[in-house]
Amino acid sequence: MDARATPSSALYLFEKFEVGVVHLDERRTVLAMNDFARKVLPVGEKQPFDKLVSSFHPERSKPKVNFLLDEASRCPVANATPMTMIINIPEQVLLIKVTRLADHLGTTTGFVLVFYDVTQIVTNDDTAPESLQANRRLSRIPMVANHKVAFVDTADVLCLESQAHYTRVLTRDGFHFCNLSIGDLAARLDPAQFMRVHRCFIVNLKAVAELGREGSKTHIVLRGKHPGPPIPVARGEVAQLRAALGLLKRARGAAPSAASVPI
Repeated sequence: MDARATPSSALYLFEKFEVGVVHLDERRTVLAMNDFARKVLPVGEKQPFDKLVSSFHPERSKPKVNFLLDEASRCPVANATPMTMIINIPEQVLLIKVTRLADHLGTTTGFVLVFYDVTQIVTNDDTAPESLQANRRLSRIPMVANHKVAFVDTADVLCLESQAHYTRVLTRDGFHFCNLSIGDLAARLDPAQFMRVHRCFIVNLKAVAELGREGSKTHIVLRGKHPGPPIPVARGEVAQLRAALGLLKRARGAAPSAASVPI
């Protein structure tokens, strides 16, 4: 069988990727890491050796890292597949897998944390050189289900909803789970296409069907049939949203607009 990987195959992409490896002891203390991990992670700044692995992660990522290790610590029969998650660091998106190490008795002796830099997969390839220092725009959003990572094009995303440290992504196929926070995603999505209209919601402007109002509260109705109530719009974002949707500012003294405006 011809095992050669084509440029568009997953095997080809993984052959191109360098892998970061971090060795932890049973207390989750960093013992060692390979050269690529030293290159990618803030080793010089954080000095992570002989410290808990969570100590050199941002506060928003610590619960995710601890959850990943907690899951990996469970019965090996229940978690035969390495636990997987995505984290966002400046200019990079990392896919992380964690697996437990055990001795001949099955007693936990440590963990191995392996990561790939998947930024190239989830961002636009035509990023201008002068913008490389800024956060790269996501062209696809990573989603995790059943210990597997899939990617959805941002054009297919209708809205994103904050779920504590994680995000629920709505497409025409339904809801999906992304373990990047809504703040991480807001910083990486194209502001010409997406807008954070509420602390808990980001909407695809092209997916907005109606802008409605009930009393003093403004909400969005998305195109198509979707479960759940309309999306609330924070009072401070209404003017910017109306401008982004091409709605002219109401002149002083003019009659109030309709309670629901089709877009």
